[in-house]
Amino acid sequence: MEQTLITEKVTTIIDQIRPYLQQDGGDIEFVEITPENIVRVQLRGACGSCPHAKITLKNMVEATILEHCPEIAGVEDVNLM
Repeated sequence: MEQTLITEKVTTIIDQIRPYLQQDGGDIEFVEITPENIVRVQLRGACGSCPHAKITLKNMVEATILEHCPEIAGVEDVNLM
């Protein structure tokens, strides 16, 4: 799939996840997709400092993106790198 279409698909999914994070005072920002098809995001607000941020990233954000975009290899939070 063309990189632009993958990016559009990923950002749409992130926009759908965002309200769930905002309910708890957090947010998520799309940063980039690397050449290795790793999605980089930034968890913000309460999610940026939450001790459960890694779990949210893997169990919610990454799982949802991988379900809809199997060409993505994973998701990383730029704050946790």
